[in-house]
Amino acid sequence: MQMPAVSPVPRMPVALSIARALVAFATTVGVAGCIVYQTPPPHRAYVPPPPPVAEPPPPAPVYEEPAPQAVVSVYVDPPLSAPPPIAVAWAPPPMLVEAPPPMPFGGAVWIGGYWVWEGNWVWAAGRWAPPPRPGYFWVHPYYEHREDSVVFITGHWSAPGVVFVPPPPTLRLTVVLAAPGVIAGPRPLGPPGVFVPAPPGSRVGLIVPAPIGTPPAVVVSAPPVVNVGMRIQNNVNSNNTTVNNTRVTNVTNVTNVTNVTIVAPAGSTAGGKPFESAVPAQQHLAAALPPVVQMPAPVPASKKPIPAFVPGRAQVALPPPQTVRAVTRSPGQNAAGGAQTPPPTASGDAVSPPAGVPAREAPVATAKPVASSTPAQASATPGQARGQQDAARTPAPAQGSATAPGQSTSQKSMTPAREEAQARRDVPRKAAEAKAANGEQARAGNPHAKPVSEKEEKHAKEEKHTKGEKIASDRPAP
Repeated sequence: MQMPAVSPVPRMPVALSIARALVAFATTVGVAGCIVYQTPPPHRAYVPPPPPVAEPPPPAPVYEEPAPQAVVSVYVDPPLSAPPPIAVAWAPPPMLVEAPPPMPFGGAVWIGGYWVWEGNWVWAAGRWAPPPRPGYFWVHPYYEHREDSVVFITGHWSAPGVVFVPPPPTLRLTVVLAAPGVIAGPRPLGPPGVFVPAPPGSRVGLIVPAPIGTPPAVVVSAPPVVNVGMRIQNNVNSNNTTVNNTRVTNVTNVTNVTNVTIVAPAGSTAGGKPFESAVPAQQHLAAALPPVVQMPAPVPASKKPIPAFVPGRAQVALPPPQTVRAVTRSPGQNAAGGAQTPPPTASGDAVSPPAGVPAREAPVATAKPVASSTPAQASATPGQARGQQDAARTPAPAQGSATAPGQSTSQKSMTPAREEAQARRDVPRKAAEAKAANGEQARAGNPHAKPVSEKEEKHAKEEKHTKGEKIASDRPAP
């Protein structure tokens, strides 16, 4: 059987076959996944980033005593109703210190002691005054920081049942003009809203936010401030009802304010320390608290009150200004706190009330006769009385000490019984001396001389005899 013819297969060279096999193998391995190692980069040591540089704290405010200032002090005749508000271009100065004298009569109201506008910020001196009509009450001045100016309503009397209403925010006011020659001060520094002037010695222009009706004098005992931050807040009672300076109606009763709280952070006070204190909301009690910086308010040169400012009215003639200086604080006291006694006024006397206000009469010291234990002391001559007073001031010698000057050894060694007997023996002699001295005074025209009568001498002798017998009976037998 014959096999079919097969065409011959061409043969590859052996080297080409090996090369093709290697290429196929490499391709297969590459498709399956091949890790190709490259030369690693050089190792670098880890360097941590530098710590953040802390910014240095701001320097503490350095407090300096306020420079002397010229203050115009007047008595103001308060209106009998709320006057229209006015707008002033700059803030009132810091408060001054004016300690009220004692209440001169029942029902008197402490008014004044605040900055009032009279073509410039002038000091309305405080005084005790009766209400002008029955039932009238005092309404404190109103300050409001609004649109970079001060809305001001002066202190006034209010009729019974009339509630003070602050000016609405929509009310547009024109800034009043200052008196000729007055240099404007700094604009108010602080948040908008109702405020009172800053404490005495504070940076000029600063204001302290406060509730409506807060007496300006509540800040007298607070430390001076150099930055914005001090504020006044109402207290909250146990019934969670805010107590403010006006009457508020509770569910069951009507509560009156007792005090307010002054709060200031450390960055606002002159001493760099936080401050918080409860202050009476009554004007006269707040004004009587010890001030931190004493800037005494000057006493007005004239006792005649001037009328309250009214826009468009002719300018009232004001007295010349008086220089006010800060009183040096006591040793060991800083500007951030501390208690001091209330300072006197600039003249050193109590504030004189204006005309028409009853003045407080000073008590007249009357000499009262001092009862004497013995007739001899009661009838002693002026020279003898002076000698007795000097002897009373001389301190007695200490126990166990040497004999006092002028004291004999026999007197020192006497027993109490002998000393008492010796004193009784001296009674008739002293009575005779006193009688002679009184006789001399009577002859000299002394109306206060009172001679010793024979009855008194007889009574003294009988008392001496009775006490002598009692001592003899009490003396132990030898």
